[in-house]
Amino acid sequence: MTTHHRRSFLGTAAGSLGLGLASLSHLLAAEQSPAPISSTSTAATTDIVGRPRLPPRARHVIYLFQNGAPTHVDLFDYKPKLRELHGQPLPESYVGGKRFSTMTGNANGKLILGNVEPFAQHGESGAWVSSLMPHTAQIADELCFIKSMHTEAVNHAPAITFMLTGSELPGRPALGAWLTYGLGSAADNLPGYVVLTSVTKGTSCGQIFYDFYWGSGFLPSRFQGVKFRGSKDPVLYLKDGPGISREFREAMLNDVTALNLQKQALSGDPEISTRIAQSEMAFRMQTSVPELTDLSGESKATLEMYGPQVEQPGSFAYNCLMARRLVERGVRSVQLMHAGWDQHNSLTTELYNQCRDTDQPSAALVKDLKQRGLLDDTLVIWGGEFGRTPFIQGDLANRPRWGRDHHPYAFTVWMAGGGVKSGVTHGASDDLGMNVLENPVHVHDLQATILHLMGIDHERLTYRFQGRQFRLTDVHGHVVHDILKHV
Repeated sequence: MTTHHRRSFLGTAAGSLGLGLASLSHLLAAEQSPAPISSTSTAATTDIVGRPRLPPRARHVIYLFQNGAPTHVDLFDYKPKLRELHGQPLPESYVGGKRFSTMTGNANGKLILGNVEPFAQHGESGAWVSSLMPHTAQIADELCFIKSMHTEAVNHAPAITFMLTGSELPGRPALGAWLTYGLGSAADNLPGYVVLTSVTKGTSCGQIFYDFYWGSGFLPSRFQGVKFRGSKDPVLYLKDGPGISREFREAMLNDVTALNLQKQALSGDPEISTRIAQSEMAFRMQTSVPELTDLSGESKATLEMYGPQVEQPGSFAYNCLMARRLVERGVRSVQLMHAGWDQHNSLTTELYNQCRDTDQPSAALVKDLKQRGLLDDTLVIWGGEFGRTPFIQGDLANRPRWGRDHHPYAFTVWMAGGGVKSGVTHGASDDLGMNVLENPVHVHDLQATILHLMGIDHERLTYRFQGRQFRLTDVHGHVVHDILKHV
């Protein structure tokens, strides 16, 4: 059976059968005219795509997403009572009928597991950081820790999708897609939204990187993230074939564009605009990408700051340096995704590897941005999809196989730069790190705050799809004003 795109069907019907003209006109108008962002604020400004918005605190976002869920109680959320009650059954009052993964089932009676390594306070802020994160500890006074995060999903893919798109189900636009839709890109020769992935070598707990984690959903596909591969040739098919000159390539592109414009005039398909824009971008990237990935101009001190893996394409360290170089060149949103944090039975082995591979580069990125004057308008976010349980998964007598299960009820993220207060901690979990105790921050609240820092009212950045206005935060979310710098 032959299938047809509804736009093609209506266009054909209109031409050959005289049917569908009114429907086609209505559909194209709805799909090509996203609902405008409006603002009643007299302080609203106009961005590069002509939509009114709020004065931005940040112009770029770098999201250091840690797939698999870092354990908050072993890294940043110090709980002395966990060590005090180590090996004792979890009090039923902390569980309260909560839902956990099928690996845990009923949490009543599970044994409490103390932090695997000691904590210490750092900087003038006195932030508690595990000895597993010595480099992050050095920048504690640059960070804003949110220790009252909570979410709704208990499994990885739905929770990651929820954190990045505002919905547990695939199909919604990712944060970076919303940002490039709402703000455009200041990069002429690079995509507005770039994604880089990495995984610690030899890990047994990697997570799958699904394309919908950086997809455009129902937004035009030109807003989707462009994934750079972890190699010296990060974007496929940019190079011209043998005997193809740049002049010939440009002339061919111009001719193809002319044909696409004719087709667009006939069909009104907005995806043709995407193809035109992407072809032109690919042509410009033939020059910009080799320059981007050429590290010969980086000083020895800078490379050493990011750690020994910085010159290995595909490593987290390399990706962190690429993130700085991307925002330097105007890229709006950079999303780094590093897998391997899913330590169900490897806290005393793979947690150490994850920290070794990510701690130094993450701290170096913040320091590098600051010393170059980029941190003030670049928002850096570090965190995963949820936390890990304060109780053990596994046998307490078998330390090499200690683990923690998924925990959506309290976890920690940190932010730096981009209009966020530095050297502060917002919110708190209870004395076991089990439940949020003060100033809860939901996933939609974090998303609303990110958009606010970028100068967008999260309630007004919408796109009409299937008869309703959609937004990143759905019908939820409140800006966390307490973590914002005063202006």
